[in-house]
Amino acid sequence: MYFAKNIGGLALIAAMLWLTACSGTPEAGRESKQTPVQTQEQTEKQKPEQSQMQTPEQTSTAQSAATTESPQETETSSTGQPQDLEGLPPSVEEAATTVIRSIKNKDMKQLAAWVHRDKGLRFSPYAYVDTKNDLVFTREEVEGLMNDSTKRVWRTFAGSGDLIELTFADYYKRFVYDADFIQKAEIAVNKGLGQGTTINNLNEVYPKEQYDFVEYHIAGIDPSVEGMDWRSLRLVFEKIGEDHALVGIIHDQWTP
Repeated sequence: MYFAKNIGGLALIAAMLWLTACSGTPEAGRESKQTPVQTQEQTEKQKPEQSQMQTPEQTSTAQSAATTESPQETETSSTGQPQDLEGLPPSVEEAATTVIRSIKNKDMKQLAAWVHRDKGLRFSPYAYVDTKNDLVFTREEVEGLMNDSTKRVWRTFAGSGDLIELTFADYYKRFVYDADFIQKAEIAVNKGLGQGTTINNLNEVYPKEQYDFVEYHIAGIDPSVEGMDWRSLRLVFEKIGEDHALVGIIHDQWTP
C-alpha cells in the first residue's frame, strides 16, 4: 500500500514538471532560433568604414592640404645668379636691387655672386668707360677687394688730371657708394638720368641689344650748390637668355 502511494506521488510530480516545461515562452524559443549570433567578421563588415567617412570640415581641410605646396628653395640659374622662388631668373630691376643692397652693405660675397663668370666686373669712375684703363676684376677677386690694401690707379681725376690711386675701400667711398642711392635716388632702366660734361659712351661699350643697365640718380645733395653735386651710379648687366650677369659699375657726377 505504501509503495503504491509513493508510485502515485512520483507520477504526479513528473506530470507537474512536464507541464511546467511546456508552459515556457514560445516567442523566446523562436527568437533564439531566428536571431543567429553574428561572427566578429560579419559585424566588422556591417560597420561603416571610418577612414572613408569625413565631415565637410575634414574634407575641406584635406583638399586644402593637398593643394598647398611647400615653398621652393631658391635656385641658381645657369650663370650662377640667384633665382626667385618660382625658379625663374630675376628681372634686371630685381637683379639691380640685390646688387645695390650688397654694395651699400659692403657684402662683397653677394656682389661677387652676380659678376660675369668670364668677363668679370669693370669699374669706371666717370661716365666715359675707358676699355683700356678701367680696372676689371674676376668674380674671385671682387669677393676679396674690400679687405685688399693694394693701392691701384683707377684713372685720373676729372679737372686736375691727378691719378686716382686708391685702395678699393677708398675708391668705394669716392666712386661707388658716395651717396645714399637706395633711399634718395631716382631709378631708371636703360635710360640715362644724369648728364654732365663727360662723354657718356655706355651704349657704345655695352650695346643695348646685349646689355641692360639700371641707373640710380640723385639730382642734388646740398641745395646751396644748385645741383652741382649730383650723383649717378649705373649697374650694367649682360643679358644671357633671361639671366643677367653684372659686368660694369659706372659712377658719374658733375664735373667742371
